[in-house]
Amino acid sequence: MNLELLAQWSQIAGAAIFVVVTIAVWRRWIAPAIQNYQEAKNADLAAAEARRDRMRSEADEARADAEQAEAEARTIGERAKSDADAERKRILAEAQEESERLVRNANGEIARARMAARDRLRIEFIEKALIRARSQAADTLDDAANESLIEETVDTLVRGAADA
Repeated sequence: MNLELLAQWSQIAGAAIFVVVTIAVWRRWIAPAIQNYQEAKNADLAAAEARRDRMRSEADEARADAEQAEAEARTIGERAKSDADAERKRILAEAQEESERLVRNANGEIARARMAARDRLRIEFIEKALIRARSQAADTLDDAANESLIEETVDTLVRGAADA
């Protein structure tokens, strides 16, 4: 019976030592490791929540910036349209003034050209008339008759110039 009792106490002692060693290992390594793991996970969760909150605030800021940019774009578009309309009106007014000036200048040039052509025609007419008169009356005209013809021609030209 001694051996049986010794075997029983041996198993009880082994079980007790196993329980004590298990509790010691649990307290020494496993519990702190689990505690560290939980703290790390909690820190990760806190960081993730902080990152989420930061991203939400950044998203809100981005939305506000986008709305502001859209408003500015609308304002710029309206201003550009207004500026374009004003520029178009200014260019049209300048073009109208330029065309009116060109028409006035052209009319003046036409009048000057007409007067120059009339003067050339008169000169040519006078030269031909003088040549004709000289050829016809070279022998029959004296100085008084020649002077009379010149005065008559000049009077005719002066009256023609006054009529024009």
